[in-house]
Amino acid sequence: MPRYILATPQELSDFLASVERRAFKQAIFATQNEETSLDLVQDAMLKLAESYGDRPAEELPMLFQRILQNAIRDYFRRSKVRSTWTTLLSSLAPDDDETADPLEIIGGNDGASNLETPETRFTQGQIIAIIESELAKLPPRQREAFLMRYWEELDVAETAAAMGCSEGSVKTHCSRATHTLAAALKAKGISL
Repeated sequence: MPRYILATPQELSDFLASVERRAFKQAIFATQNEETSLDLVQDAMLKLAESYGDRPAEELPMLFQRILQNAIRDYFRRSKVRSTWTTLLSSLAPDDDETADPLEIIGGNDGASNLETPETRFTQGQIIAIIESELAKLPPRQREAFLMRYWEELDVAETAAAMGCSEGSVKTHCSRATHTLAAALKAKGISL
């Protein structure tokens, strides 16, 4: 019987710290709402720690992605139901206007060179903003597959397990996403 080395509390903590920004970006791309995204990521992190904190460290990335993607899908299911009831009962409830200040997104420049000029950083920031905008336009499953494969660096099998689909579907979604992004960026004069 194979023995698995379980993740230590420090390994779990380090994993969560390393994934939080990327997970937040994934949630932002899906929901287009910062507060909701923060809640979804926090809930996914808590669920991972509570339910799967005793798993081997190498299983944590796939488990976390599955939890996060399920949380995002659940959010959309709840939103659809909530939207239906809100529409039906709109005459009874006042319209709440969310006027909270948006949180600042801290750019992840870990390991960035000190030799970068302000002009270079500005240009990179503009390109990143365009890429993020184009990612947000992708269909949800393509975006999900693309982010897991190329941002989270999960392999095809792990991505398929996290998405609950076949490996062939993952490859198809990634291929379509890559071609769509490349065409959109080329149209804007960006070649990577």
